[in-house]
Amino acid sequence: DAGNTVIVIEHNLDVVKTADYLIDLGPEGGDGGGQIIAQGTPEQVAQVEASYTGQFLRTVLAQPVLAA
Repeated sequence: DAGNTVIVIEHNLDVVKTADYLIDLGPEGGDGGGQIIAQGTPEQVAQVEASYTGQFLRTVLAQPVLAA
């Protein structure tokens, strides 16, 4: 909200799902990667079939939020 940008490389989906914007690189690691596979909100990335991140995000985003 303060207009600052933070870049995070993260694999924990509980953190990833709270991001404002994602850039998913792949499709594989190393020589098989380096391409932008998906970008947008977590909900938008979850809709990209070619995105491994999106495939896992769909499951995490579909889980109900438990009240504290």
